[in-house]
Amino acid sequence: MRGGNMQGMMKQMKKLQKEMAQAQEELNAQEFKGAASDDAVVVTFNGEKKMQDIQIKAEAIDPEDPDMLQDLIIMAVNNALTQVDQETEQKMGKYTRGLPGM
Repeated sequence: MRGGNMQGMMKQMKKLQKEMAQAQEELNAQEFKGAASDDAVVVTFNGEKKMQDIQIKAEAIDPEDPDMLQDLIIMAVNNALTQVDQETEQKMGKYTRGLPGM
């Protein structure tokens, strides 16, 4: 490769890195809500897959059936995390497709 060509490629890579970082920042700031059973349990995650909030309606809390509440929480969390994954693929996939190890 010639020097000018290499410089152009490096400039393009820096631009791509900046765009990727900005897209990741936007994704991390987004909120993703997952819900189960008519919003009996609602969880909120950010784009970094960190739970920000959980809301549990009183009717979902049955001391005689703790398994039901556990299942509702699992459903809501999985729902939110699926949304995070889909949005991550949509925003970041164009940058990572075809790169080794991504």
